[in-house]
Amino acid sequence: MIKKKSKQFGTFTTNGIEYYRTRIKDQDGRRITLYAKTVDELSEKVAEVKEQIENKTFCRTTPTVKEYCEKWLLMQSANVRQTTLTDYTSKVKNYIIKPLGDMHIADVTLDDIRMALIPVSKKSASVYKSVNVLLRCIFTSAKESKVIKNNPTANLSAKGGGVPQSDKIPLTDEQVDKLLDAIKDLPPYVFVMIGLYAGLRREEILALQWDSVYLDAQAPYLTVRRAWHTEHNRPVIMTDLKTPAAYRDIPLPDCLAECLREAKANATSEYVVANSDGNPLSYTQFKRLWTYIVTRTTKERHYYRYENGERIKHTVTPVLGEKAAHNGKVVYSLDFQVTPHQLRHTYITNLIHASVDPKTVQYLAGHESSKITMDIYAKVKYNKPQEIAGLLEGAFSLWNENYGQTNTMQ
Repeated sequence: MIKKKSKQFGTFTTNGIEYYRTRIKDQDGRRITLYAKTVDELSEKVAEVKEQIENKTFCRTTPTVKEYCEKWLLMQSANVRQTTLTDYTSKVKNYIIKPLGDMHIADVTLDDIRMALIPVSKKSASVYKSVNVLLRCIFTSAKESKVIKNNPTANLSAKGGGVPQSDKIPLTDEQVDKLLDAIKDLPPYVFVMIGLYAGLRREEILALQWDSVYLDAQAPYLTVRRAWHTEHNRPVIMTDLKTPAAYRDIPLPDCLAECLREAKANATSEYVVANSDGNPLSYTQFKRLWTYIVTRTTKERHYYRYENGERIKHTVTPVLGEKAAHNGKVVYSLDFQVTPHQLRHTYITNLIHASVDPKTVQYLAGHESSKITMDIYAKVKYNKPQEIAGLLEGAFSLWNENYGQTNTMQ
């Protein structure tokens, strides 16, 4: 069926279906959104509602998904941290309001929700799970408040959804040496050292102040008690950490203590990692800081230039050991990629290789759940078949010996 166009009504598409839409105001001046699959159907709805408004018999239907989501987020603002609320708001806006926002919440079916989750399934498994949880919370809240009679998310499951995240790979000792050599005396050096030898998260490093670094103690250490995040690219330093386990004291190995002593001697800011004004970094400034590392890798990258009024894409394929064409100070010396979290994972892995017990690893890493620590511990400690084989041979030889004796007695 070919739809006829309408100058009177707008259109929008959700789940692959095009609807006609218009808005009118009720007797209290509030906007009412009406939609239908055909122009004639929508015209009839408009006439009916206008008549009800004139006769003062109009009863407002359930809110749209967008309206209720905004209300739900406002209610959450009293109970969760600002960083959590920011995360909720982003996911709700992009993955719930965007596909379902114009629908009345009472009209949403499980099929509508499953259709809306198709784009989310292309994201990571953790994002897919988070959006599922948010959908269930929002629709459960609407049912408990008697906004809707039935909860379409009652049978919604996040199992198997999203793209599984690949295992985190720690840096080898050789890669650590190459990385530190490549950025020695450059802005990210102190950040990288703290990540590698204290295992702090990015937000913990960027919030670290000198009053939390105890270099003159008999055993030098630092304490984690602040966290960094950004709002509209502006840094915000919080003392309310994500979990109680995040508050911890980290002993400093000699190499890190020496690095921090040198940095403190030249510091003009209360922050260990600061911008040129002595303030904590904005998100953009942190990305610029990390660029010092990215530009020294052999990762292929692209950039655009306007040539004769046309935007032309150029590709750079760095060769290990060569200098950058437009910056002779940059040498492509890293044949591997590095992420901020990889520094922390390398720290945790090295603790495990050094036979540090799991509870101590959990404390130093600031893990709230022992499951997180043990999952990493198992992968690092026991993912070595050649070493485990000897242990199993000894264990089963003893078992066979005992079992064989039992059989002989029988």
